[in-house]
Amino acid sequence: MITPDPTTPEGAAVIDLHEQMEDLEKRTGEWPGADVVDILGLWLADFDFTRAPAPTRWVTGSTWVLRRQDRHEDVVTLWADEASALASLAQHARANWDNVWGADGIPDSPPANDRRAVDLYYGPKDERDDEDYWLYADDIGRLAPAMPTPDGFRFPGEEFCTEANSAAVFHPMTGPYDEGLPCIEVGGVLVFAYLDPDMQAVRVSVDLDTAIEQLVRGDATVPLHVEVGNATVFSAGARPVPAKAWAGRMRWLARRVRWMRWWRGD
Repeated sequence: MITPDPTTPEGAAVIDLHEQMEDLEKRTGEWPGADVVDILGLWLADFDFTRAPAPTRWVTGSTWVLRRQDRHEDVVTLWADEASALASLAQHARANWDNVWGADGIPDSPPANDRRAVDLYYGPKDERDDEDYWLYADDIGRLAPAMPTPDGFRFPGEEFCTEANSAAVFHPMTGPYDEGLPCIEVGGVLVFAYLDPDMQAVRVSVDLDTAIEQLVRGDATVPLHVEVGNATVFSAGARPVPAKAWAGRMRWLARRVRWMRWWRGD
């Protein structure tokens, strides 16, 4: 038995056809051939059978793009943040400070401040000749296949996910001498979040080895999407439902607003 998925264009179209045929039978007591042909003709006109469905582009992260160009090279590098990219550019400027030393307003030694060193070395945008650079943030995209995965894997539906989320369990440390780490368990997946003095950072790690079978694809991987704030920092195997992507984002925003109000004591 095949159940049409109303969240996909194809599933919604099948359900719409079923409703039209039911309405026809209620009105006439049967399926008159001429009426059925008219309904099917209009219904089929909404489909395009001439080309394969185009894959959908999803944003899976972001990066800073630095392009540096001179008479000898044209180099493009990617950086996790603007400060790192600027530091790399400043390093190049300091290593080639002799190219600008002696010009008006240029000190004998390059400044310690990265932004200042870059601004002095390259000068105003409209006055750059042999050397120039471009620095900007851009999204990292991924094309999600339009067709189902070869092994027929389908991520669990909303009802299943709601039940699994409501059954999530928090495993705290039992004390300062507990060798374990605090984590939340949902669907067999363990998500650890803790303060790591060795890394000197808040550390988050995910253990997928015990994930329930409904989450595991044929290649033994689990679809995973990780966000920090509003930025996607990792995404593998995630295939957002187009019809629900915006609604899901709005629900997330509503939860965020409620949390902020609670935090402020409103």
